[in-house]
Amino acid sequence: MQRSNQSRLKLLALGLAVLGLAACNERPANEAERTAAAAANKVAELAETARDKTRAFVTSPETKRDAEAVKDAIENAGTAAMAGIDDAAITLSVNKALARDPELSTSRIEVKTQRGVVHLKGPAPSAEAKARASELAGSVQGVTTVDNGLEIKAM
Repeated sequence: MQRSNQSRLKLLALGLAVLGLAACNERPANEAERTAAAAANKVAELAETARDKTRAFVTSPETKRDAEAVKDAIENAGTAAMAGIDDAAITLSVNKALARDPELSTSRIEVKTQRGVVHLKGPAPSAEAKARASELAGSVQGVTTVDNGLEIKAM
């Protein structure tokens, strides 16, 4: 029985403490409403200012110029990447064409391509083989010019 009374007293004391704290923190309803309304107005004002500044930034000549520069850079990067892919395909095709020729297939011809210009370097067994290397390289789709730097060396 004594335990039961002690538990009840503790519970009652705890309840009174909670009610006391709640009473200390209560504000009059009007004051709380005014504070909430002022905070809401401030938030709305800040949101409107942020919107206006964002709109001004996005429509500014500097931002438009920067966006155009980024667009150009992306296009240039894409063009350069495609040119690199095209050059690699041209180099591969020229190597295949040279490998099919009986006199050129065993020689060590280095093929490099830059923007459609094929550079041939290395030995050629004869003047005719050197000329044929130019013809073969020039017949590959995408080749604009052949720079034939082959040296005639008897093999």
